[in-house]
Amino acid sequence: MSVEVKIGVQHSPREISVETGQSAEEVERAVADALAGKDQLLSLVDERGRKVLVPADRISYVEIGAPAPRKVGFGAA
Repeated sequence: MSVEVKIGVQHSPREISVETGQSAEEVERAVADALAGKDQLLSLVDERGRKVLVPADRISYVEIGAPAPRKVGFGAA
């Protein structure tokens, strides 16, 4: 299962979009910790193993999508 996460960043016209293998609950916990000041950065790992870091004080919104099964094959739509 993968979860799509969209992060709005202050003073940036584009949002950051990440497909992650983390659960929606794990993403929500990481966002809450970052916004509560426990962490300086919001850290997420995408499906390819790349780490995305966003300064917590620059986050304007976070949208967490519903878990979706991974698509496999040519006929996957």
